[in-house]
Amino acid sequence: MSTGVDRSAALRKAARVTLAVSIGFYPLLYAAEQPIAALYALFAPIAFGLLSAIPGSGRQRASVMLCALPAGLALASLGTVLAVNTWAAVGGVLAVGFLLTFAAVAGPRPAGTGPGLQLFYILACFPPYDPDSLGARLLGLTTGTLLLAAWEVLLPEPSAASYRERLARALETAAAGATPGEVTPEKLRRAGSRLRLSHIPPAERPAGAGRTDRALDQAGRSVRRLLEQLATLAEATPRAADEASTALLGRVAAVCTACARFLRTGSHPPPAGALEEAMRRFQEERVLLVSGAPVRLVSGPPGDLPPTAVLQRQSRVLALAESARIVEVTADIAVNDGPTAPAAPRDLFWYAELSTPRLWAHRVLGNMTFRSVVFQNAVRTSLGLAAARLVAGSFDLAHGFWVLLAVLTLERTTVGATWRTVRLSVAGNAVGALVAGALLTGVGPHTDVYAALLAPAMLVGFWLGPLLGIAFAQGAFTLVVATAFAQLSPVTWRLSEARMIDVVTGSVIGLLCGLLAWPAGARREVRRAMAGLLRSCGGMVPPTAETLLTPPPGSSAQPQTLPSLHRLRLAEAAYAQYRSEAPGASEETGPDWHSVLIVANQMLMGAYRLPRFGLRPSSGTTGSSAAWARATATAMEAEADRIASLLTGRTVPARPPVPQPGDYPPASLSVDLEVWMTSLGHQFARIEASVTPPSRPGAPGLPGRSARES
Repeated sequence: MSTGVDRSAALRKAARVTLAVSIGFYPLLYAAEQPIAALYALFAPIAFGLLSAIPGSGRQRASVMLCALPAGLALASLGTVLAVNTWAAVGGVLAVGFLLTFAAVAGPRPAGTGPGLQLFYILACFPPYDPDSLGARLLGLTTGTLLLAAWEVLLPEPSAASYRERLARALETAAAGATPGEVTPEKLRRAGSRLRLSHIPPAERPAGAGRTDRALDQAGRSVRRLLEQLATLAEATPRAADEASTALLGRVAAVCTACARFLRTGSHPPPAGALEEAMRRFQEERVLLVSGAPVRLVSGPPGDLPPTAVLQRQSRVLALAESARIVEVTADIAVNDGPTAPAAPRDLFWYAELSTPRLWAHRVLGNMTFRSVVFQNAVRTSLGLAAARLVAGSFDLAHGFWVLLAVLTLERTTVGATWRTVRLSVAGNAVGALVAGALLTGVGPHTDVYAALLAPAMLVGFWLGPLLGIAFAQGAFTLVVATAFAQLSPVTWRLSEARMIDVVTGSVIGLLCGLLAWPAGARREVRRAMAGLLRSCGGMVPPTAETLLTPPPGSSAQPQTLPSLHRLRLAEAAYAQYRSEAPGASEETGPDWHSVLIVANQMLMGAYRLPRFGLRPSSGTTGSSAAWARATATAMEAEADRIASLLTGRTVPARPPVPQPGDYPPASLSVDLEVWMTSLGHQFARIEASVTPPSRPGAPGLPGRSARES
């Protein structure tokens, strides 16, 4: 049994659907004597209220239903026309099934309405071919949808905090965390964890293709990174804090506070460019009081340089300031639906100045690949529905639309999950068919009894179905359709037999499609996507290192990041579906996919930040320190490729020896580059440890200065 909150939500949903059906079905059938319109008024609330998982508050769902109604009427009209023969209907369901399932690329609301809209077409594409009944069909669909939308407003779900509000709260925590000792590292990490999309209601997730949603999504990832960086800084801060770092942290706190206010109110934005200017001054003037005198890091005497721990702290402060700067830019884009000043670097904010049609085209074309889990789901669903329509039409199954409905509701993204669902569904339908058959035999033609039973059966079935599981839900639905169809025309116990045959047929078709089309769902795809992401991002490490070792600044070409950004989106989509397929996957043994995404973001951010703000060595590009930096960057690329091979089960090459840093003064090597590559080595070690058996000796790592001195 679910929690009290779940029971309350399920009861409200069941009440909304039951009221919408009752107010539409009974008057159309008994007062207007329109059985066709009554049938469609029955299924419209079921389609949008139960079959569709439309996220959001009551008003939001009502708005989505009203916006989707014209498309639903068009699909019902198309189905009515294509019902002329089986092959026309099969072609129609193939195209409609693919398009409506692929609409998930547009976000949770289009994805949620897809199943309901498909039911609009499925109902109409079956015999009898009767274009003259189109008006009654559209009347019933319109009536049922409008009534459900009205009840969504009258019996609403509690509204949730918007994503902007959640970002603002997290930024306030970050502002407090920029002051040493104000917030514990655990609290900072908890604030970041609350921004994970798995913890956000689907209606509030920034999943659209437009500038605003893309900016909010990027802001959320940057805020999470900022909170993690602040937590790490709090754990690693040396006893002696330098004034320059303290001043930059104060600027970061001010920007976080201003961005939180800006996201909430849309007014008083943070001063444009102020944080970036502070970062440039910090990069140029990194100083520390040594024996009471200020020493410039890049030109001071080597013997008077600050301790290495302080240099590393300064590097971490600059890195977290860059995360705050990204939040500042993305907040500007999100609130104003575009940047008020040029957003740099352009690769990172590539979407900021593109038109909405181009952004949508980029989203759609980026998912038109067999590596996209959205594309895979669309192909699997459309083929299953087309096969179901062909079988139902070829064998002239009574109430054949139940075959397609079974495919639509029981098919899952993995064959194992589909089989578990089918077993429970068939068992539930068998019990429901027995009860419905006994009811139809005992009551006979007394429609008043069925009319009295329909509403209570819907309320109880639709309420307890989500709580007691799919077996109870399918059995209850069988009883509901029996009491409804018994009022439309004389029926016998053979109606239950027909539904049982149709459900089993649809279940077999769904299983076959799951077995033939990507039976492992996202489990195999997430390995491919993560491996490709590691290889793409790993290739950026040597060019990034070279930009800090090649004078003058900017003379070395910076790495191309757009291909890695595209792979990051595909990997995130595969990971999201993987988590939905495997509840509790975080507790299972196996690769740490979240760490893969973290290290990929870390490589991307380093490729952006280090060429702009990274401290360059004072001794030029020759000597043991520069040779170590280049060799280590190459080793990091090889390590990323090696772990990618490990993830996909390929032959894993032997780990090359990791270069050892020589005995050189800190200023002869970019401390920012060293901190970055050292952190990458630790992340790679964590990922490999999650993939390889515990007995395997020697996790990879980068023996940087911090490891050497500990």
